[in-house]
Amino acid sequence: MTQPTLIRRVPDGRPRLLDAFSCIGGATRGYQLAGFHVTGVDVRPQPDYCGDVFHQGDAIDFIRAHGHEFDFIHASPPCQGEGAPAKGTNAARNARASRTHPRLIVPTRAALDTVGRPYVIENVAGSEVRKDLRLCGESFGLAVLMHRYFELSGWTTMQPAHLRHRGRVRGWRHGEYFDGPYVAAYGKGGGKATVEEIRTAKGIDWSTDHFNLREALPPAYTRWIGRAYLAATAAPEVAA
Repeated sequence: MTQPTLIRRVPDGRPRLLDAFSCIGGATRGYQLAGFHVTGVDVRPQPDYCGDVFHQGDAIDFIRAHGHEFDFIHASPPCQGEGAPAKGTNAARNARASRTHPRLIVPTRAALDTVGRPYVIENVAGSEVRKDLRLCGESFGLAVLMHRYFELSGWTTMQPAHLRHRGRVRGWRHGEYFDGPYVAAYGKGGGKATVEEIRTAKGIDWSTDHFNLREALPPAYTRWIGRAYLAATAAPEVAA
């Protein structure tokens, strides 16, 4: 059972949030903009991480050991082994990914439920994340679509309208080139986005690492979630 929410603000007045599997901190930056003090944890070193505190280590172990120290937890387990079924070469690629990449959503959820703090788990279509919320870049006027799904526990919010897309994602598809208002912020070649295009499209200006930029959530998503969480949880404050 989720414990009552007690906002334990740090000395500068911000509530504490844990960003598990943080990467460079796309989610972190959004939560900072929403008013949180954010600690990130990732198994890889992240010299570009933008948050307040960073720990390198296993995110699930860190949740179990320290999750209770935070008011709210965001987790983005790696999605490489979680994607939706596909056809042709994509199906073969996804099948290889499911064999070679660990599926971490279930153990992440188990660790979060043990801690008992309000949380959100983010992942892709076809994953084992419960689809409580879906966000799209078009809702925030971004030049990337990047549909993502969010499982909410210990709190809830309304699903925003999914706005109609203004056109196609720019790039080559089956030998034909399409233009459009959105860039493909994944992979390389075939008209996919450059580093600068991904930075601009996602609103990430603190890293130039192509792989990490591709993986990172646009901060606009978690700024919206963070504000929705704070609005949904009328919680008493206690001293830091």
